[in-house]
Amino acid sequence: MDQTKKLVDTIVKGLQEKKGKNIVIVNLTQLPGAICQYMVICEGNTPTQVSALSDSVWDMVRKDAGEKPLSTEGKQNSTWIGLDYGTVIVHIFVPELRQFYNLENLWADAKLEYIENID
Repeated sequence: MDQTKKLVDTIVKGLQEKKGKNIVIVNLTQLPGAICQYMVICEGNTPTQVSALSDSVWDMVRKDAGEKPLSTEGKQNSTWIGLDYGTVIVHIFVPELRQFYNLENLWADAKLEYIENID
């Protein structure tokens, strides 16, 4: 399995661990000039859950893939947190901000993969 796809799968596992909702994988590999190969977008119900989702991804990727993000943004208020792993960027939002920014629809040519919610 490709290293980047394994990273994406590990990120999804970390999000599901803390019951992240409406997970979408945006495949940008076929788009020239894209800033990364994949984006993983998710939401948590509250800033507390957004923070917990971010921590879960960080821990899971560190443990399973031996990687740390190149940068992390948004931890101050936790309504949006971004984790940049170079080839994969993770966006974790509260629902209102996710709807406002609508990231999954910015790239009309990108393939979207919807991950079923775990209850």
